[in-house]
Amino acid sequence: MDMKKVVSLKVLLVLALTVASTSCKKSSSSKNSSRATGWQINSREGGFQYNTNFKEQETSPGLVFIEGGTFTKGRVQDDVMHDWNNSPSQQHVQSFYMDETEVTNAMYMEYLDWLKRVYPPSEDNFRAIYTGALPDTLVWRNRLGFNEVMTNNYLRHPGYGEYPVVGVSWIQAVEFANWRSDRVNEHNLEKAGYLKRDAKITDVNSEQTFSTDTYINAPTLTYGGNEEIINGDVRGRRNVRTDADGNETGIYATRETGIISPKYRLPTETEWEYAALGLTEIRSYNLYRGRKKYPWDGQYTRSGKRKIRGDQLANFKQGKGDYGGIAGWSDDGADITNAVKSYEPNDFGLYDMAGNVAEWVADVYRPIVDDDFNDFNYYRGNVYTKNALNEDGTVKVVTADEIVYDTLSNGKLVARDLPGEILQVPVDENETYLRTNFDRSNHINFRDGDKRSSRYYESFNDEEDGDKSAEAETRKMYNSPKHRITRDSLGNIIREYDKGNNRTSLINDEVRVYKGGSWKDREYWLDPAQRRYFPQDMATDYIGFRCAMSRVGSKSKYKNKKKN
Repeated sequence: MDMKKVVSLKVLLVLALTVASTSCKKSSSSKNSSRATGWQINSREGGFQYNTNFKEQETSPGLVFIEGGTFTKGRVQDDVMHDWNNSPSQQHVQSFYMDETEVTNAMYMEYLDWLKRVYPPSEDNFRAIYTGALPDTLVWRNRLGFNEVMTNNYLRHPGYGEYPVVGVSWIQAVEFANWRSDRVNEHNLEKAGYLKRDAKITDVNSEQTFSTDTYINAPTLTYGGNEEIINGDVRGRRNVRTDADGNETGIYATRETGIISPKYRLPTETEWEYAALGLTEIRSYNLYRGRKKYPWDGQYTRSGKRKIRGDQLANFKQGKGDYGGIAGWSDDGADITNAVKSYEPNDFGLYDMAGNVAEWVADVYRPIVDDDFNDFNYYRGNVYTKNALNEDGTVKVVTADEIVYDTLSNGKLVARDLPGEILQVPVDENETYLRTNFDRSNHINFRDGDKRSSRYYESFNDEEDGDKSAEAETRKMYNSPKHRITRDSLGNIIREYDKGNNRTSLINDEVRVYKGGSWKDREYWLDPAQRRYFPQDMATDYIGFRCAMSRVGSKSKYKNKKKN
C-alpha cells in the first residue's frame, strides 16, 4: 500500500478518535447544561434550578424497600367462610416502601405528645383535636373477662412500648400518617438548612406549625409566616444564590431539590398482600402462581430450621382457649399481642405480616376486586381533592379559629384540617372536563352500582326511613343501614338509629379492608390473601397498622446490581 495513503488513514483515524473523545467529554460534563436549550442549569445568577446530582430516593425513618413486580393476588386456601371475596387475579405493583414493623405504642405516644404540646386540650378550641386522636383503650374490656390491666396500661406503660398500638380507627391511622409526613419533611428541611435549627421543638405552637403541602404551595405562610424560621440557616443552606440586584433567592426548597419526600400513608390492599408474601427469591412456579400460604416458606406455622425447629413463627390463637400454647418450649411467647420483631421477618425484611395484630389498609371494602378494569396498582377508594383558593388566588390556609370538626358515627369528633394546613375541596369540572381517566371527585363506587354500570337491585320502600328522594326509587346493591348522628346547639349528641327491616348488607363506603391474622385469630386468617372489613371510624383490640410510602424514580433500589 502507498505510504502516503497509510499516513492519511492514520491521520483520519486520529481525528475521528479525537472528535469522539471530545463529544464524549462534552456529553459527560454537560450535566448542568440543558439538553433542550443549551442554557446553564443551576447558575448562581438565576435561571432554572434543578437537582442534577439526585441519585435515588432516601429511605425514610422506619421503612424498608419493597421492589415491585407481578404476583397472584387472592385465595390459596379453601374458602371455608364462603365469602368468595378473594378470587385469584394477576396484579402488578410498583416499587414502594413499608414500615419494618407495625406502628408501636411508643411511636403513637410521640404523636399524642406533639398534639398535646401544640394544641393544648385545656383550651376549648383544641380539646377535640387531642381527644380525637386518642386510641380507644376500652376495646380491651370483655363482659366475661378481666382485662383491666390492658385497659389501664397497654397504651402508656413502657412495658408495652414496643408492642403494636391498637384501639386505633382507620381514620386515626390516616391522621397519624399525615402527621408523620410533616414531621419527617420538617426534619429534612431543617437538616438541609432551609428551616431554623430546632424550631420544630422550640418555636412550634398552634399559630406556628409546619405542613408539607403549605410549604410547597405557599412557603411564606409556613409557621404562620415567621421569617426567622422559614428563612432557615443561611450557612447550611444548599440552594442560596443572588439575583442581579444582589438579593437572596432560592431560600425555599421545592420538589425540584429532591429534599421533600413523598408522604407516609396506609398501604393499599394489593401492596400489603404483595409485601406480606415476600416473593423475592422465587424458585418455584407454584409460588409465582399464588401457592404460597404464609409470609414464610412452607405449609406449617412452626419452624423447620434445625436451630429453632418447632418454634412458632407467628402470634395467633392456636385453639379454643389456647392463645399461645402450653407455657415453656412450645409456647409462641405471647398471650395477647407481642413486642414487634419477636419473630423472624419475611424475605422483604418485614416483621409480623402474619399474626400479632391485623392491619388496616387504605382500600374501601368490596367483595369483588375488579381486575378486569385495572390490574396495575389496584386500589378502591380514590377521592380527588384540590387546594381551596382565596379570592386573590392564594391558597386558603386553615387558622386556629377556622377548625371544622366532623362527628363520626360513634359520636367522636375529629378535626377535618389542622391549623397551618391548606383547606381541601373536591375537584370540579375544571379538572374533569373531557378527561377519559376520571370524571368526578369521588370514585369509590366506580363500576359498583352507579348509573353507568346499571348494577342496581329492584326498589325498596324506604318511606319508614323518611327517604322519599328519587334515588330511593332504586336502591344500590349494598343496602346498608343508615344511622344518623347530629349535635344540637349545646353540643349534645342526637342519635337516630336505622330500624328498618329492609337492609341487606353492612357494606358501604365507610368500611375499610383489614389484612392479616391477629393474636385473636385462628391459623386460617394468617394467609395474606384473606380479607375482612370493619367500619373506618371504629377500633378493636386486634387491629393495628403500619405505614407505606411510594417510591419515585427507578423501580430497583440497586440499579447496577448483578443478576444471577
